[in-house]
Amino acid sequence: MNKLLAEEIYYEMVLGRLFELAAKEHYMAGDIAGFLHLDIGQEGFSVAAMKAFEKGDVFTTYREHVMAIARGMDPKAVMAELFGKATGVSRGRGGSMHLFDPSHFFYGGDAIVGGQIPNAVGCAYARKYQGRDDGVMVIFGDGATNGGAFFESLNIASTQKLPLLFVCENNGYAIGTKITRVAPFEKQAKKAEPYMVTMEVDGMDAIAVYEAVREAQHLIQSGHGPVFLEAMTCRYEGHSMSDPATYRSKEELAICKAKDPIERMEKVLTTTYGMGTEQLEALKARAQQTVDDAVAFADASAEPELKELFEDIFCKGCANV
Repeated sequence: MNKLLAEEIYYEMVLGRLFELAAKEHYMAGDIAGFLHLDIGQEGFSVAAMKAFEKGDVFTTYREHVMAIARGMDPKAVMAELFGKATGVSRGRGGSMHLFDPSHFFYGGDAIVGGQIPNAVGCAYARKYQGRDDGVMVIFGDGATNGGAFFESLNIASTQKLPLLFVCENNGYAIGTKITRVAPFEKQAKKAEPYMVTMEVDGMDAIAVYEAVREAQHLIQSGHGPVFLEAMTCRYEGHSMSDPATYRSKEELAICKAKDPIERMEKVLTTTYGMGTEQLEALKARAQQTVDDAVAFADASAEPELKELFEDIFCKGCANV
């Protein structure tokens, strides 16, 4: 990884952290309604995975704000979507859990746990049928690996040798349930071992995530078939804003924060690439300004018109509709 890419990843990690903090603040103020799942603590994984999977289709969970921005979506449009405004990436109709933008090959925010996995299998089958070697990446949490559709997807992807990268973002909890209470082992890659090659990476190390995703993408693009990558991460907040996370001890959270991905990336920039404090602070200031601009844009944007409720309900180009 060169200095320019490392700096870009660091900037977007900081941007993601500040964006999520602003979203949390405005949710508490009543500017954002519905569900809000924050990615604080997992920015290293979210940014690096998007940067590494340069071309191809991406399907994600509903904890996708940082991923969407790292994929190329305008922070203003993402924040406006959270605010439910007409200028949002989904015109204010999807909110936090549905940041969808085909122009960036980002099919994000499936509100059903694991619902994006079979969708990604279908997309990977289509890409193989089209003769495309771009590949598909689907990201899901550890809790999703206990669903039946997960195993069906592994089976189909494996038997059809689909160009599909399964990425399990394992933060140890399915909402508030510890993974070891509902699975016989902590590392969920064991479930995929009979089907395909499996890999593991420290999800709190952005550089390691970038390299692992690049390696896995090369495998699926070269006709190897599907690959399962498990990233061990740690979120600092509860599952959503309605979750006080009282089931986690202060000691456990302290262990998580000791592996903070932004702080780790700062050390890389200073020790490996000789970046000074002033340069780091300048990147942080630029990220803060971007977030401030996004909030101002969202706040000033218009609400969707009432007629929007009845648009795009049926396929206009379909017969007999």
